[in-house]
Amino acid sequence: MIHTLTYESKAIKELTIADIEAILETARTFNGLNGITGCLIFYRRKFIQILEGDKAKIHDLMEKIKQDKRHRNVDVLSEGPTENRNFPNWGMVYYPIDKNEANQNEYEQFKRNLLLLADLTVHSNQTAILFWKRMKLLVAEPPDVS
Repeated sequence: MIHTLTYESKAIKELTIADIEAILETARTFNGLNGITGCLIFYRRKFIQILEGDKAKIHDLMEKIKQDKRHRNVDVLSEGPTENRNFPNWGMVYYPIDKNEANQNEYEQFKRNLLLLADLTVHSNQTAILFWKRMKLLVAEPPDVS
């Protein structure tokens, strides 16, 4: 049986693209060695992630995630068992927000792609369903001015 867990958090103001790339590299290595899959979305300075794997390993990883100083307000939204993985390969999606209006079309396409991905992905349990619902709410939020 595969265990799934979904959480969300808010990035600290000082988080940079280099920090995000470091998170991605660490996660790829750790998750590959521990049989953990899932998806991490970073959008509008917020993280939403679903993790899949052995229950004890997921809980150990979640404790490390809670201690990470690059984000705050870590909130576990849902967890539970599933027969099949929703994400056979771990991935991370983020859009490097640039104030330049020339990127508006690219930004809107990114949002459309996230929504399409949510609609086309098979949802095998409540944790996966909640992950995609929260992502849709995040995309619908007005820009964060803080």
